[in-house]
Amino acid sequence: MGGPDQKLGGDMFEGDPGSPLAHLYRGEIHRMKLWRERLDRTTNWAVTVLAAVLTWAFTSEQNPHYVILVGGVMLTVFLWIEARRYRGYDMWRSRVRTLQENVFAHALDPPEGIEHGTWRERLAADYRSPDPKITYDEALAHRLRRVYLPLLGVVVGAWTFRVTAFHGADWPTSAAVGVVPGSIVTGVVALAVLGALAVACRPRRWRAKGELRSEEVVPWDDD
Repeated sequence: MGGPDQKLGGDMFEGDPGSPLAHLYRGEIHRMKLWRERLDRTTNWAVTVLAAVLTWAFTSEQNPHYVILVGGVMLTVFLWIEARRYRGYDMWRSRVRTLQENVFAHALDPPEGIEHGTWRERLAADYRSPDPKITYDEALAHRLRRVYLPLLGVVVGAWTFRVTAFHGADWPTSAAVGVVPGSIVTGVVALAVLGALAVACRPRRWRAKGELRSEEVVPWDDD
């Protein structure tokens, strides 16, 4: 006879399809979907704002170039909001992946066994006291890699083109904003880009479960 985990997996498709476990799984999928939609909504707003800013900036040569940088600041605000939402989304996704790995996968192929022997204890503890599974830094890195690095690249490219090709003065003078010299403005932009690249690309051991990546992932219970 198999243990309790084996019985749970083996009887998954033989019992009542309206069992509490089935309802639990459907509920987790639903919550994960809602948080996924919240992420997409923030991304849509970021793309819309960026498109509006770039359209206005290139409408006339008289329009100031720093409006594009303001668009970059707005992208940073959306990134901050989206990273916070991503941490919430990852909580529900981690639960879904735990059920898929240890219940459904085991039910479909029992000889493979269960990957994490303490998954029920971990899942129960998470239901009693839900906590984010990943750091804010990792959430920022995820959203930068997937969405915001390309968008920031568009901002920097458009701003560089604007201050070099559509301005009466030469660069870096053309990059000046009011009394702030163009060299300082350019330096701040360069530092912002380097900071974003550092957050997104620095070596780390990822904790988010279910992501499509080849880098090393820390197990959920490895603190």
